[in-house]
Amino acid sequence: MPTFDSKKRRPPGGKINASRLDDVVAHARRNAHERMRGYRERSLRIHPWVCARCGREFTRKNLHELTVHHKDHDHDNNPADGSNWENLCLYCHDWEHQKYSQQVRGDNASFGLTQSKSKPATHSPFTGLKDLLKKPKK
Repeated sequence: MPTFDSKKRRPPGGKINASRLDDVVAHARRNAHERMRGYRERSLRIHPWVCARCGREFTRKNLHELTVHHKDHDHDNNPADGSNWENLCLYCHDWEHQKYSQQVRGDNASFGLTQSKSKPATHSPFTGLKDLLKKPKK
């Protein structure tokens, strides 16, 4: 992870304008909220109210438990056709992000994402079967 050098990021004079910083953060949060609300609403209109992983169905009563997952993990990639989205329940969405973070960090995920492929099997259970079938019947 890159380190942050605060001396390079300070404005001329070395003083940070706190009110300007507050404005920038507030603006970014507003934009993020609008962006997220927009693609969620579009995804709910395009896709069925069913978790794409486990198949759990949702109604208006529990729709708040259905989330929108970005397949490529890029929250700024929001095509109008919804091709980068899938509706997932809270549990499946959490699982997808857990798999992704373990893949990126290389935490030896047990679901095969970060482990090397195993060697193919060499045992042949039918070795000699042909000879056994040729034996005369008693």
